[in-house]
Amino acid sequence: MIVLDTHIWVMSVDGSPQLPARYALYIDEQRAGGLAVSCVSCWEVAKLVELGRLAFTVEVLGWLEQALGYPGMQLVDLTPQIAVESTRLPGTFHRDPSDQIIVATARVLGCPLVTLDHQIRQYAHVQLGP
Repeated sequence: MIVLDTHIWVMSVDGSPQLPARYALYIDEQRAGGLAVSCVSCWEVAKLVELGRLAFTVEVLGWLEQALGYPGMQLVDLTPQIAVESTRLPGTFHRDPSDQIIVATARVLGCPLVTLDHQIRQYAHVQLGP
């Protein structure tokens, strides 16, 4: 299983040309083992739509339902373990609570996190893919 950061999930589902080809290939190769998305990513997508920074051809709830229905996609709830882990990330991590929860989700699940986020990619305490 791999965990998709919010922007990777959106780009992957929408077939965005901004998603590097090696990322798209990696996601496709990992699909059989499962693709995980944190529930906080649903909130982030809805907030981006609310703020006008993201737009879809369908209503946001419909997009979320379709995106969560993609083959291999699994929604990961915010468990007490993930919530606590997000507050105890080792080393230095930036203050974005959504990123903290997504990184904690990958750590608790023991799965690679797929992200283009430079700050997360510089964090030594999370396994990354590709």
